[in-house]
Amino acid sequence: PSYAHSHCVICTVTRTLGGTDGSLDRLLPAVNTGLSPRKRTTSQCKSEPPLLRTSKRTIYTAGRPPWYNEHGTQSKEAFVIGLCGGSASGKTTVARKIIEALDVPWVVLLSMDSFYKVLSPEQQLLAASNDYNFDHPDAFDFDLLVHTLRKLKLGKSVKIPVYDFTTHGRQKEWKTVYGASVIIFEGIMSFADKELLKLLDMKIFVDTDSDIRLVRRLRRDISERGRDIEGVIKQYNKFVKPAFEQYIEPTMRLADIVVPRGGGNMVAIDLIVQHVHSQLEERKLRWDMAALASAHQAQPLPQTLSVLDNTPQVRGMHTIIRNKETSRDEFIFYSKRLMRLLIERALSFLPSQTWVVETPQGQDYEGKAFNGKRITGVSILRAGETMEPALRAVCKDVRIGKILIQTNQDTGEPELHYLRLPKDISEDHVILMDCTVSTGAAAMMAVRVLLDHDVQEDKILLVSLLMAEMGVHSVAYAFPQVKIITTAVDKKVNDLFHIIPGIGNFGDRYFGTDAPPDWSDEDMDEPSY
Repeated sequence: PSYAHSHCVICTVTRTLGGTDGSLDRLLPAVNTGLSPRKRTTSQCKSEPPLLRTSKRTIYTAGRPPWYNEHGTQSKEAFVIGLCGGSASGKTTVARKIIEALDVPWVVLLSMDSFYKVLSPEQQLLAASNDYNFDHPDAFDFDLLVHTLRKLKLGKSVKIPVYDFTTHGRQKEWKTVYGASVIIFEGIMSFADKELLKLLDMKIFVDTDSDIRLVRRLRRDISERGRDIEGVIKQYNKFVKPAFEQYIEPTMRLADIVVPRGGGNMVAIDLIVQHVHSQLEERKLRWDMAALASAHQAQPLPQTLSVLDNTPQVRGMHTIIRNKETSRDEFIFYSKRLMRLLIERALSFLPSQTWVVETPQGQDYEGKAFNGKRITGVSILRAGETMEPALRAVCKDVRIGKILIQTNQDTGEPELHYLRLPKDISEDHVILMDCTVSTGAAAMMAVRVLLDHDVQEDKILLVSLLMAEMGVHSVAYAFPQVKIITTAVDKKVNDLFHIIPGIGNFGDRYFGTDAPPDWSDEDMDEPSY
């Protein structure tokens, strides 16, 4: 894209760029060779802040609106800002001021420091004697970096390595990052790789005077690391300055915007924020609930739907819990009975294999056993949480995850506010629990979250006590391999997208938070659809 440069200071690079060796053929060419190494002690991973504390307020990474369409597929990519600049140029300060000024949720700050390569034993020895070049492009794992950033841009869950400079290796525990609307990627060589550049929607170079950068390093290293002035200046002249001149400064020509003076240049930051806001507005997805409601009218129910047999027992329990006069104790009791039947029914759809055991009488019995790695339950808060005891009662030591999705009162869109999933959920069969499904919007978002965490679609089972036909069709249309299990399906939803005849607000009735009788429907909290 083309950006206005009238407010920017652009430095023209007049050096003749030379070629590179074969191992760096995908990198942008460097100026010369033979750069001295630079010592680093720790890596910084700023890629997973659950919130951002600024001087003015705390910005929570919550409330993400849909990032997919009615087909359940990616409808918009995250907007990626690449920040490049020399050491101590103020890249992180600029990034945080952009985040604060943007005032949008779900922003990820990704640091290039996390993607240093794991050193071989020979390289470990070089690093121990300060002879390993950490400022050469070969020091970075660009393949992993590009793969990670590409996946994060597509809205997928990614794992970010945490590099430990004391061992020159990656820590065992990686950080999980998910759900970015805006990604700010910063590093000294953010513009050094051709494939990486293709992923950047906006490229910013932070240009800070070398004397200021030196002063910042002096202040930091003396106060925080206990080093003397002579040592810091020697390191700067021998390692840091040559690295900037050879690899970093030449990439300034690739920037869309050059920001002089770093984080203190609020004019440049304001202009950047205005552009990002306009880009986000263009990419915004508007959910049309009315269109969603009418899309599948008169269509037969999908084959992926399984409804409990309408036996007198099931019908009788529905009669009790649908009755507005039913006490809370009876509502809870009969809801739990239905939940237990529902979970047992859902388990019957899990894959099984023949399993032969020996009985106490010494005879073989040919039975069945679960044919999968694990079963994980995920509840859509808050009502879906009431189904967890039924799942735990029949699945010993089952793992449980939670997703909170609420409806935005201004837009009518579902929004993802909270997410906690077990590790390695991608290998599991997942039972997704929500007590009622009206339009299917919340269920669709929850399924999309699971898919973004690499859960296979055909391993997801959506279970709900009551669903509207509209919700069944919406989920089945978007995710045709998801198995849907419920105890009953009602035909209609009203103008407020409540199921008709329905069951009322399940969470309010179960937890005893009913609205007073004199309240109107408009006074009640909107449910998550």
